[in-house]
Parts: sequence; structure tokens; C-alpha cells
Amino acid sequence: MSVGPETLARRLGFADAVVIGMGAMLGAGIFAVLGPASQAAGTGLLLALVLAAGVAYLNATASAQLAAAHPTSGGTYVFGRECLGPWWGFAAGWSFVIGKTASCAAMALVFAAYAVPGPEWVQRLVAAGAVVALATLNYRGVTKTVALTKVLLALTLLALVVVVVALATGEAGEPGSGTSLDGWDFLGEGGPLGTLQAAGLLFFAFAGYARLATLGEEVVEPRRTIPRAIVTALALTIGVYLVVAVAALLAAGPDRLAGSSAPLVAALDAVGQGSWAPVVGAGAAVAALGALLSLMAGIGRTALAMGRGGDLPGWLAAVHPTHRSPHHAEVALAVVVAALVLAVDLRDAIGFSSFGVLLYYAIANASASTQPASERRWPRWSNVLGALSCVVLAATLPGSAVAAGAAVLAVGLLGRAVALRGRARGVR
Repeated sequence: MSVGPETLARRLGFADAVVIGMGAMLGAGIFAVLGPASQAAGTGLLLALVLAAGVAYLNATASAQLAAAHPTSGGTYVFGRECLGPWWGFAAGWSFVIGKTASCAAMALVFAAYAVPGPEWVQRLVAAGAVVALATLNYRGVTKTVALTKVLLALTLLALVVVVVALATGEAGEPGSGTSLDGWDFLGEGGPLGTLQAAGLLFFAFAGYARLATLGEEVVEPRRTIPRAIVTALALTIGVYLVVAVAALLAAGPDRLAGSSAPLVAALDAVGQGSWAPVVGAGAAVAALGALLSLMAGIGRTALAMGRGGDLPGWLAAVHPTHRSPHHAEVALAVVVAALVLAVDLRDAIGFSSFGVLLYYAIANASASTQPASERRWPRWSNVLGALSCVVLAATLPGSAVAAGAAVLAVGLLGRAVALRGRARGVR
């Protein structure tokens, strides 16, 4: 394939793609989201994690199947346009951009909260600085992004290993501080609604494999590499999350986790291992940077595709002549995210992000369900189940997140309708 002036370069192999996927999923979500998820589900946290992982698997297989058939930048924005029509593609792309932009703000705030002791305004300024620094790295091309992601992912895994070992070797907590995973206790006291809400929140910690689909134009042998990389990255991440969640539940129990903004630190305190708390802080800061780096790379590619398709300003479709990166999209994203971190609340950002990304994957599953047998790698029923699961989890998120997400989605759809009407008048 020839590389034109507006085409991204294929530089990523299988290992690079797995690193990007794991770097996006093994972000700060596992360090933060166990708290609100425990508050919603109680002892049903583990069941909620399994549900979130199941939905993530359905979404990942749909994304892999679509990316193999449409190996270009843009992810479900492109898939939706090709399989369902322009409006569905726009809805997917807009949901991804707004949801993941909120995720970027959340990750930047988590990084600053752990890395910088001091007043909130200082943390927000540091978060904005991190956004600008990583956008500069992404601007210089995807190989620079992968190199740093490898380092950040290794440090994150090391921190999680230390935490799990410390929890496993700590002293027994106070009576009733932990929880039993025997019998049916894990089904939880939060009830079905609480468990589903927790699953929707926990989905925030899984939704990184979309980055691989959005990088389809930069992967070597994408029809073969992307499906394998998506499933591999997700399987490894699910294993890590299950180990961490089980260790934290056994150490502290859901009530103590729910009452903490740093649930892994609370778990360490419960077993007399609070001296390891700085490792959690360092791991969370590094993980947040890794997730932020990968998130910004994915959003930039989707914005590039939407600019090419005329659904965002065409200026965003520019590709740097030397670095082969969507440099205009990277600059625009950095400006928006830096502004958000100066104003948004972390918990609101997580809920809003989950809503947008779940809608994105609902459309991905719907798109995959239309593919012919020649392009199908998994049964059609799995796509239908995936779409329904995404809609259910999105609907059970906190009401403020649902309302805000629906409002911003409506604004985007209305804006597209107005733009199309204006173009039609201009043609006439």
C-alpha cells in the first residue's frame, strides 16, 4: 500500500498493538473505580466485575471483526457509516469523542491527585500541563507513543504486583472488615440494579481496546493483527483485574472500599500494610499517564476520520508530512482537555465517559451484526447480546451521567443536522 500525503504510516506490529491496548485498559481505573463500584454493588462487586468483563469481551470481538474488514483510522465511526449509514456512524464517532475526552480529563486529574500534594488549583494546573506534554509526544508520531507506553505499562504492572503481594501477606483485618467469596455471598447486597450500575462503572476500566480499532491505518497486516491483539490485550487485562479485585475484597470488604477515594490504599490499611501506600500512589500516577497517552492517540485518529468524512471540521483531517500524525486533531484535543481539567469533577467525568463509550460499543455491535458470513469471525447472536448489554448498562448508570450524556449526544446530532441543511442550501 502506498503512503500518500494524508495517509498514516503502518508501523505497529502485534506486540506494539497489545501494549497499546493494555496500556489503555490498565490505566488508573483499577486504582479509582473500585470505590464507587463497591458503593453501588456491595458484596456484588466481583459479580459486577465479571459482568463488565463479559460485556467488554462481546464488544472486543465485535470491534476486532469490524477492524479486520475495515482497517482504517476511525473505529466505529467508520464501521457505523459503512454498515448502518452516516447518521449511525456520526453517533458512534461523537459518542466516542465526547466520552473519551471526558476520560482524558479524568485520567489527567487522577495523575495530578496522586503525583502532586497540595491545593486543588495546583493539581489542576499540573493536570493541564500533563495533557499538553503528552499531546506533544503524540504529535511526533505513533512510534514515540508506543515507546513511552511500554515503560508506563511495565511500571503499572509492577505496582499492581506489589499491591497484591502485600495484600496476600498482610495481617488479618478486624472481624467483619473483609468479605467471604464462599457460597453465594458474592451475589451482593446491592441488588440487581446496584450490580448492573457497578458493572457500568467498572466498564470504564476496560474500555481501552477501542484504541486498537482506531489505529487500524497504522498497524502492519491489520486484518490479522488487530483481532488477535484486541482479544489478547483484553484477556490479559481481565486476569489482572480479577486478581486485584479479589485481593482487595478479601482484605477490606466492600464497605471499606466504598468509603475510600483510594480503595487499594484502604485495602492495604485493612491488613496492616499501609506503608506500601506510596507504591499505590506512584502506580496510579503512572497508570493515569499511560491511559491518558493512549486515549489521546485514539481520539485524535477518530477526529481525523470524522474530519475526512465531513462530520467535523476538515482542518482536523490533516496529517503531518514528517511525523505522519493527525497533528491538527492532537492540538485541538489538547486545548479542549486542558480546559476541562480546570473545571470538571472526577466522578462526574467517569460516569459521563462510561455513558458515551457504552453507546459507542452498542453501535459497534449493531454494525458487526450486519456483516456477511465472509467477514464474520464470531456468531451474530454475540453482537446482538453485546448491543443489548451496552444499552442496559448505560441506562443503569447514575442519573446525572445519563442526563448529561444524552444532552451532549443530542447537541451533536442537532449540530450535524444544521450543518447538512446549510450545505444543502449552499449547493442550491
